[in-house]
Amino acid sequence: MDLKTFKYSVISVPLYVPQFNLLSPLIHRLLHPVKYYKDYLEKNIRPDGRELEELRPLAISFDVINTADGSAIVKIGNTTVVCGIKAELAAPKALEPNVGYLVPNIEISPVSSPAYRPGPPCDEAQVYSQSLADVISNSRCVNLQDLCITPGKLVWVLYCDLVCLDHDGCIFDAAVIALVAALHTIKLPKITHNSDTDETDVNMSVLTSLPVHGLPVTTSFVVIAGRTVTDPTAEEERLASTSLTVTMSDGRMSFINQSGGDQMDAEMLKKCTESAMKRERSVKKMVNRMIEKGSKEVTMIK
Repeated sequence: MDLKTFKYSVISVPLYVPQFNLLSPLIHRLLHPVKYYKDYLEKNIRPDGRELEELRPLAISFDVINTADGSAIVKIGNTTVVCGIKAELAAPKALEPNVGYLVPNIEISPVSSPAYRPGPPCDEAQVYSQSLADVISNSRCVNLQDLCITPGKLVWVLYCDLVCLDHDGCIFDAAVIALVAALHTIKLPKITHNSDTDETDVNMSVLTSLPVHGLPVTTSFVVIAGRTVTDPTAEEERLASTSLTVTMSDGRMSFINQSGGDQMDAEMLKKCTESAMKRERSVKKMVNRMIEKGSKEVTMIK
């Protein structure tokens, strides 16, 4: 046996076999992801160790952007969404002279996930933006008449920009909480408007909070291999055959959206609603505690 043959037989073959054995679980997950999850879900557990109905830790922090009129950041597991609100003055609509504007816009940053590219907003972000506007409208957490300064002349416009910095599932859930938390931090200056001369005086020394009448909270669910899981990760969302989002406000369902081909029976919808109500109570309690104590620090719940 020459030296070249000896090196191949001694070095190459022994190294190859253990590498394959070490990577086989990962290869199985990549080649058969649904089967991989099904093996876990049949034992009422997920690959990340959570039970099927278990929520990930949630963190909220107020006033994270000094240049914004209101801001908050929310972290659900590894998903992070930041919201900044800018208030501007504008003329109202002719048909709604005493109503202001609230304009939400969600951006999924390319740095949040390899699945997104720089450029115009993706279709997913546009759908989330419209759904977010529907959630705020249906829950009536903000009365747009509170944004009116002079009927028919001057109103506030709240531009709510949300950016997903880290995407690991449930972007919409994090966006709803981030927007509502940011609304609680808004401070608007006193505006004096002379309707005869159309002159406007802004007094920055007198700031007032925006009345927020509710706290809508969204919880997402997906169906994988016939099993329903709560608070899915990005991988679970990709494998899902059906997805469901339930928004609760003051113990009532204010928004629901389902997509996919699987039908959820009445019992499963009831369980999803109960889980959404439980999360709403937890988030509401946490936000109210932070407001009462004037806290800006991140608070965690499980």
